[in-house]
Amino acid sequence: MIYVFLATGFEEVEALTVVDICRRAALQVNMVSVCDDLRVVGAHGISVHADSLFDDNTYADADLLFLPGGMPGADNLRNHAGLCDVIVKHYDTGKPLAAICAAPFVYGELKLLKGVKATCYPGFENKLDGAKLTGALVEKDGQFMTGKGPGAAFALGFMIVEHFCGAETADALRKGMIYEA
Repeated sequence: MIYVFLATGFEEVEALTVVDICRRAALQVNMVSVCDDLRVVGAHGISVHADSLFDDNTYADADLLFLPGGMPGADNLRNHAGLCDVIVKHYDTGKPLAAICAAPFVYGELKLLKGVKATCYPGFENKLDGAKLTGALVEKDGQFMTGKGPGAAFALGFMIVEHFCGAETADALRKGMIYEA
């Protein structure tokens, strides 16, 4: 199960592009609201109906945790103590974590990126404590997959699909979606 965490002010294109690509690959995705309501309003006023509320899940079946960026969405994710606990426990299992745009700073502030190649939205580099910053569109190192910003959402989605389903499936999706990057 891939858990995608939505907080008020999330970057809609980052969250929904990754969810869409993963679901096209038949991966199970659960969009989780860290708010008190299933309806979560993104950074650009787009309302999304999440699949579940944070407290409705145990996360024992988590294969990947994904944090979309956007502000104040990334700050709201970082300020959610329960989510931070889930992230650290998931990290300790060695399973993958993904984040895009401003959201990699959550992993940085939790001290999980030491020595890891990572990328993020320009201006958040100083919050990725201990990371080896690359400035690449997307980066995969160890259990981390990171993306630079909204324009990286497709590349990150395909990276996640390739990780779980293989290059052939990811390539077929790229072709079917007319993605030519």
